[in-house]
Amino acid sequence: MWANDMIKKTMSAFLLLMVISSGHKSVAMPTCLPVTGLATQQVAGSLTMYVDELPQIPKVNGYTTGNRTFSSGRLTIGMYQTKWKFHRDLPETTVFAYGSSAATATIPGPTIEAIEDTPTYITWENHLPQSHILPWDTSLPIATPKNGGVPTVVHLHGGIHAPHSDGHPAAWFTANFSETGSTWSQQTYTYPNVHHAGNLWYHDHALGYTRINLLAGLTGAYVIRDPGMDALFKLPSGPEFDRHLVLADKTFYNDGSIYMNCTGNVPSIHQQWQPEYFGDVIIVNGKAWPYLQVLRRKYRFRIINTSNARYFRLSLTNGLSFTVIGADTSYLTSPVSTQSIILAPSEIADVIVDFSTTTATESLLNNDAPYPYPTGLSPDQFNGRVMKFSIQAGPTNPPDNSTIPPKIKTYSSSSTKNASQTRYITLYENTTATGESTNLYVNGMRFEDPVTETPKSGSTEVWEVINLTGDNHPFHMHLATFQAVKVQCLVDVNAFTNCMKTLNDAVACNITGQATGKVVDIPAYEQTWKNTVKMEPGCKTTLVVKFTLVGHADAGYPFVATGSPGYVYHCHILDHEDNAMIRPMQLVA
Repeated sequence: MWANDMIKKTMSAFLLLMVISSGHKSVAMPTCLPVTGLATQQVAGSLTMYVDELPQIPKVNGYTTGNRTFSSGRLTIGMYQTKWKFHRDLPETTVFAYGSSAATATIPGPTIEAIEDTPTYITWENHLPQSHILPWDTSLPIATPKNGGVPTVVHLHGGIHAPHSDGHPAAWFTANFSETGSTWSQQTYTYPNVHHAGNLWYHDHALGYTRINLLAGLTGAYVIRDPGMDALFKLPSGPEFDRHLVLADKTFYNDGSIYMNCTGNVPSIHQQWQPEYFGDVIIVNGKAWPYLQVLRRKYRFRIINTSNARYFRLSLTNGLSFTVIGADTSYLTSPVSTQSIILAPSEIADVIVDFSTTTATESLLNNDAPYPYPTGLSPDQFNGRVMKFSIQAGPTNPPDNSTIPPKIKTYSSSSTKNASQTRYITLYENTTATGESTNLYVNGMRFEDPVTETPKSGSTEVWEVINLTGDNHPFHMHLATFQAVKVQCLVDVNAFTNCMKTLNDAVACNITGQATGKVVDIPAYEQTWKNTVKMEPGCKTTLVVKFTLVGHADAGYPFVATGSPGYVYHCHILDHEDNAMIRPMQLVA
């Protein structure tokens, strides 16, 4: 898995047109041309940075108002094939996008704003064509509509809702619901918004298609607000000063189309799948390396990493820093000032940047995270740049009256003492004799193998996640809220791995004695309740996992969480999730 997509896609010139017939109506694979490392550099290098203004993402309200009250709202959001202009000098790109019509669909999709404890009902509609715009791989566990079509299903990442509204991978559906997966049950999803105020996002989650559906554009932001909290804290607010930064990375052909590899790193096993997709053009709110004109005042940025596999280690030039107030869907107890932030795929950082603290007229948002993370290649002059802030020369008028409170929110305890059970979750990578990745498993099992994790609804558990691979993995759980309380590395990873390959039993392989190596610090800006936590390679990460409403005194769920089809947990490197670092989870009463 150390070989990365940028290296793998250097290949001899060929034209590949595959016909997929295993479970599908015969549907032609999109025409796929090679992009060598040099050609990729030429496409990226032809685009001038910081010439497109950062778009303001359109917003829709998931609620209704009347007589100073908030009531539930209903939305219909579709998925469409449309054209999108990622850069001034790049031809229009064919994409998949969320919106109310093909003409209004955007990359990313509209930001859905909800109100805490006020339900939002969304009907998700698939208006996509018969065939995908990117190559797919039928050797993976994958949705297989018999009559063609692009399978989709929407997952509200970080949401707390009943199983039938979770976007289960097998609950996919094609255009007009003409075909559906084995766990599909309804067209309209109910989001009770019982999570405390915070940042979420929505994206496609169809089995085996997640990495290509997101690369094609199916992502969007979702915010739960507490109006009383907003008024109390006086954080930067309004569409000008409270902005989303939705990050992604893509590689393009000269005609503007999105590049996705045609052949796998081990094509005799997987005809198309490769361990990680890394693009060389960084996209923010649907634009390549955009700029934003800012005043000399405080701004709030809700930064979401929607990339397939790329980690971002973000920093600002000219002496500016981040004040982090939240991580994923939770606030921090107190703000944390930091010069850099590391975001794994699917992680969210809620930050304040005060542009009045510098005399400079610009500040670059840069990235220096290796890829794959943490020991891969160093970013270059393309993927090491994110966007530019152009700072107004004079003072802000009127003055900035926003504040950063010294204390934000206190949640329930993350102590392991009251946990009802301890589970051991081991992350494996299978490779060829030459070290090429063939698949990644959790506890040595596939997605379709029987459920082994059956937490009690309302309980607190400890999950010891042991990463036996060389990569960092963003570990994501649906429904549950969890927090890393300790990260400690193994003293002999090879010996423990060999034992696990034989016994697949962490206790029998003496994980207690093995996990006595170096202790890895958990950054202060991640010390809160999250839905994605980074798993250090060769280490054991102790998670306190709550199947309760953490922001509401650990109350029980106001819906039946024990029904079908249950939930899942997985690595959020999408190429890993699709093959097949994902497992089912079924809550019990």
